[in-house]
Amino acid sequence: MAEDQEQSKISPEMAKSMRDRLRMTEVSKNIKHKIVVMSGKGGVGKSTVAAGLACVFARDSKAGILDADVTGPDIPMIMGVENVTPKAGKDWLEPVEGALGIKVMSMAQLLPDKDAAVIWRGPLKIQALRQMLVYVNWGALDYLVIDLPPGTSDEPLSIAQEIPDVDGAVVVTTPQELSLLDVRKSINFAKAVNMRVLGVVENMSGYTCPKCGYHEALFKSGGGKMMAEKLGIPFLGSIPIDPAIVIGGDEGKPFVLDRPDSPAAKAFESIVANLKKELGRVERKPKFKPVGVD
Repeated sequence: MAEDQEQSKISPEMAKSMRDRLRMTEVSKNIKHKIVVMSGKGGVGKSTVAAGLACVFARDSKAGILDADVTGPDIPMIMGVENVTPKAGKDWLEPVEGALGIKVMSMAQLLPDKDAAVIWRGPLKIQALRQMLVYVNWGALDYLVIDLPPGTSDEPLSIAQEIPDVDGAVVVTTPQELSLLDVRKSINFAKAVNMRVLGVVENMSGYTCPKCGYHEALFKSGGGKMMAEKLGIPFLGSIPIDPAIVIGGDEGKPFVLDRPDSPAAKAFESIVANLKKELGRVERKPKFKPVGVD
């Protein structure tokens, strides 16, 4: 009898995990759409795409963005809130508000020094990510955009496991084959964890000279669309190279809002329109079958 009672005890760690899951469920109920932005490799402009999506959503909806890249957070700088610290309440952290009232939360805002390196192993990164999800007062949102670190490691897996009812993933790539190779891995990862792939975005898709109109496919063009069609995944659109994107990111002025008439900003509007269509469709269960399953 005593042995049965001993086995029935719940450890403090397990109890906290259960509380966190219940709290995450409550937080999630107030967020209509939760969209993960991921990429197979770094350097493809994933954070820029995540910020651009949030800005377009925020024009007519309540939006937030979670920077889930614990060790390499860029979102605060892109959104112009790099030097703003979240306010701490009794049980919550209040996310910082950026342009158009976009709620922003990132590890960069919690560090004592913006140049401090976060040298953590997987479990600590996952714990920090869970805290930013569960103990942040996101309030009622129409869209929460979650910017993941590149690759298919701990953070993407944690997001897939921790957040109830994630709508799916937007996968960002550049046109060259090296990037497309890694994107296929991201797509297979999403399918393996039963996360819907909402579509592919091809970034840095050619450059048009503003003076003469000449178009040059600097890093090739169309590879993302061809890959999406081959894999039966929606293609959301292409974003051209635009120096204003770099300038806006460095200055903390999202170019989608700062230069709304630019071709790149118009491309984002089209991508969001296509993404909303995908969100409105009934999910078709993927035909993915894990290796070894009959």
